[in-house]
Amino acid sequence: MREIYEASNLARVTDDLLTSTEQLSVELILRWHRELLTGIRDDAAGRFRRGDEWVRVGSHLGANPAFVADLVDQALARYRTGPPDGAIERVAWFHCEFEVIHPFVDGNGRIGRVLMNQQLLAEGLPPVIVRARTRRSDYYPALDEYARTDRYDSLIRLLALLVLEALHKRLVLLTSREVIPLAAWARKVGMRGTVAANRAKRQTLPAFRMRDRWMISADHRE
Repeated sequence: MREIYEASNLARVTDDLLTSTEQLSVELILRWHRELLTGIRDDAAGRFRRGDEWVRVGSHLGANPAFVADLVDQALARYRTGPPDGAIERVAWFHCEFEVIHPFVDGNGRIGRVLMNQQLLAEGLPPVIVRARTRRSDYYPALDEYARTDRYDSLIRLLALLVLEALHKRLVLLTSREVIPLAAWARKVGMRGTVAANRAKRQTLPAFRMRDRWMISADHRE
């Protein structure tokens, strides 16, 4: 039942995300969190941690509940003004800071990734998908790096690759007559499948994932 609520709640929030021009604020964060956790954790939905509601993720201990609201305010203020100056760099920093604060009892990852896409759209960039299948190899280690060192280079790189993939997907679907699996394209042009897959991951090929399968324009030429 939790998975059903998670999917339906996320669909509603995503509709709002794609149609709303509302600026990022504490009020928006709390409203979307309430919608995401409706039917899942109604007792914690739409509010920051408080009292003795400490949370631990792996070896990381979230911020003291007494300071959560102020820390989120400070993160939003820095996000609006910088540093850093670049759009992807600022989005990456805010996401790392938000997840390290871990302001909610539950749903921190889901709301954090929704906010990431809200910020990308506000910057004129496409929303991205942080895929569950690869989170343990790229996304979680990037957050852990920030928690340990205050460095967010790894999330900048991951986010930049995801934005490139999202742009490639849109361009290909708008301009190509046929989209085929990357493996089929590699065979056609005489490239090893592992080479093509590695280039797709580095986005040196305009490939993109659909249902966790790498795809590319059938007409693509090097």
